[in-house]
Amino acid sequence: MLLLCACHDEAPQPVAASQAEAMPKTVNRDSAYIQRQEKIQAELRYWLERHNVQDEGYDMVARYSVEGDSTLAAYLPEGPAKPLNTIHWKGISREGKGIVTDDYGRIIIGRFLADTLVSGLRLDREGIYAGMFNRDMEASGHGSYRGRDDSYYEGHWECDRREGFGFCVSPENLRAGWWYEGQFRGERMQYTSERIYGIDISRYQHEQGQKVYSIQYRRLRISNLGRRISDQRVSGTVNYPVRFVYIKSTQGITIKNKYYAADRLGCLRAGIRVGAYHFFSTKCGGAEQARYFLDNTRLGRGDLPPVLDIEPSDRQIDSMGGVEALFRHIRQWLNIVEKATGTKPILYVNQRFVNNYLDQVPDLKTGYHFWIARYGEYKPDIHLALWQLSADGRVAGIRGDVDLNVFNGYETHWQEFLEEQTIK
Repeated sequence: MLLLCACHDEAPQPVAASQAEAMPKTVNRDSAYIQRQEKIQAELRYWLERHNVQDEGYDMVARYSVEGDSTLAAYLPEGPAKPLNTIHWKGISREGKGIVTDDYGRIIIGRFLADTLVSGLRLDREGIYAGMFNRDMEASGHGSYRGRDDSYYEGHWECDRREGFGFCVSPENLRAGWWYEGQFRGERMQYTSERIYGIDISRYQHEQGQKVYSIQYRRLRISNLGRRISDQRVSGTVNYPVRFVYIKSTQGITIKNKYYAADRLGCLRAGIRVGAYHFFSTKCGGAEQARYFLDNTRLGRGDLPPVLDIEPSDRQIDSMGGVEALFRHIRQWLNIVEKATGTKPILYVNQRFVNNYLDQVPDLKTGYHFWIARYGEYKPDIHLALWQLSADGRVAGIRGDVDLNVFNGYETHWQEFLEEQTIK
């Protein structure tokens, strides 16, 4: 109500009770509000710490973190406002600042030009939109939306839906990237030589058909990011050093990678950071698998944190006893391996697993680092340590396709990660 009264100089028209309810209420700065604001600030800090000016949207997020929402003032038209619904007659055009309601009963305080709403503010039950409009009084072009739940979006709109680039911050997360038909697709990363790249390997990098090939670790350089990565996202030439290698060591309680020991030694001799991963099986217990991994994996000081590779199908999860049983066994593996190595393992999952199951285990979601497989241009919108972005990259020194990964951050963050997370 305070905002509406401040928007016009003439006497306001009566507002229906249903419309009044839609207007944002005065914020009660109770503990819940303070907690939401603290979470939002934490999300802003995390995002800005992991990005720099080369990253898409950095300026927009940085400005918001310092100045807050500047769109309300930018799109609120100056001067007195008239109730324009009643004068939209034939031969008379709405012009200048005015107040109208659209077909949904939403109140709009906007600027009209030649009978067309150009920009302004729109109030509904969930929050306030500030920005540009199309002829149908739909949000189109640049604009922002401030929700009653303290969430905030700023970016491009098309016919009342988020479309194109924008960023949204809430107590849960910060999403800066591309939207399609109102749904967030993900961040589009710019690939430069400043990023920290790595690979993960198994026996498939050695065995191709009937032939066995060795890996030339001193020659490792990434030369191609794979078919799904657009050249438009690459700055300069792709010729990146391999800064880390994760090697498959074990699977379940019966399978060992016979190349693991030699590959680990090759990495160490070439001065490349190395780590090991275990492929989780739903056919045996988590504790058994943890002991099998530890018994068959050499883990030395300075090695990257152990990784648990979790890729079960819905049918496999059901066969293990359901989601609750699955996570019980996952926790067994994590606890045993952490106790043995002195560092928290990393969870390797795909985007589907994140979407379907991760919210059911908030202690794991917030207490562990994640390595997410999601191939293509769009980086996952979760706090993560590593992103597996391609399964068909090319690396000098290795024959055939290779999984490519990028660390979530730059050199400073990488050094902090090595200092805090590697095996002591």
